[in-house]
Amino acid sequence: MTINAEGNAKNTEEKRAIRWAVVGGGQISQQAFMPAIGRTESSELVALVSGDEEKRDRLAGQYGLAAYGYEQYPELLASGTIDAVYVATPVFRHREFAVPALEAGLHALVEKPLEVSVEAAQAIIDAAERGGATLMAAYRLHQEPGTVALVEAVRGGAVGEPRFFSSVFAQTIDERNHRSNNGFWGGPVADMGTYPLNEARMLFDAEPIEVSAHGVRTSDRDFPDTVAVTLVFPDERVAQFTAAYSTAYTESFTLAGSEGIITSSSCYDWGGDVAITWTTTDADGNSSEHRYDPVDQFAGQVEYFVDCVRAGSEPEPSGAEGLCDVRVLAAIEKSLESGEPVSLEPYERTWHVTNEQVRSVAPGHDPGDDEMVSVITQNP
Repeated sequence: MTINAEGNAKNTEEKRAIRWAVVGGGQISQQAFMPAIGRTESSELVALVSGDEEKRDRLAGQYGLAAYGYEQYPELLASGTIDAVYVATPVFRHREFAVPALEAGLHALVEKPLEVSVEAAQAIIDAAERGGATLMAAYRLHQEPGTVALVEAVRGGAVGEPRFFSSVFAQTIDERNHRSNNGFWGGPVADMGTYPLNEARMLFDAEPIEVSAHGVRTSDRDFPDTVAVTLVFPDERVAQFTAAYSTAYTESFTLAGSEGIITSSSCYDWGGDVAITWTTTDADGNSSEHRYDPVDQFAGQVEYFVDCVRAGSEPEPSGAEGLCDVRVLAAIEKSLESGEPVSLEPYERTWHVTNEQVRSVAPGHDPGDDEMVSVITQNP
């Protein structure tokens, strides 16, 4: 068998580890993404971009990385030393760092939500097309075994026709954390509300056509720290969720259908001891619990992303999936400001979550809050 030079180059690229730069050295990077890279077979961490000198020095030493300040980012992109970036800055800076990387042909995994406006999210998507690079929105649950099994069970008729979805995701956030100082897009709706919003969209396999939201403040923050949202979907379906920065930690959802219900109180979180669990109850009251062993959700996400890069295929969740959430989040913000429902143009999904995107990587030790460098952790 003869393999030409181009084929050899392609095979070498497919086998070589993807070289990552982390952009933003905050809690999610230090506590989840950076440790996860070491548990993959497909990737290596080679660079860190941060505006904090202490983070750059200490983390670069700990992981053996090249360190760059934000102002040195163009130098990194032109260096030829990286293949992909993980963008984990505050949301309003995602476009700033994702666009030039994608335009340079470097792949990008961008934390959710994708950006703070439809326009900014679309700019990231357009940059990926111009650069011929792979873009993925970092919805780690889309590769998590229990979540994907749930979506497929609902699609297979586990509750009959899904009718309504109700959820809560809340915690207390330290007033000094950046989430408390960046308005609506740093607050509970964009941060925590994205999870039940995305879950509802997956389970209904559809996009909402109307949004209404009501918020209250329980502190001196300049945005509502407890927000209740109602989403109207086609075919007379409704989803409701509450996201908050003002209570003890809680997460749960209920999906009710024509022939049964599914409930969960372990559905959105991550960590080495987190087992995604959900219970199905049919119309006769017969229940069955589905529990999935903990996995490193971030490592699984990376492995799937790299598989898409090597195959030249579009990931699910793509930039378009991220954009769909952003347009709803923007409508929630508008409804909070106006006190009125906001209509959304009908939008038909052309992609679906499937078990082909599941990746299971065993969890390991993640740094505790007291092990991180120069981070005001989110919880007091």
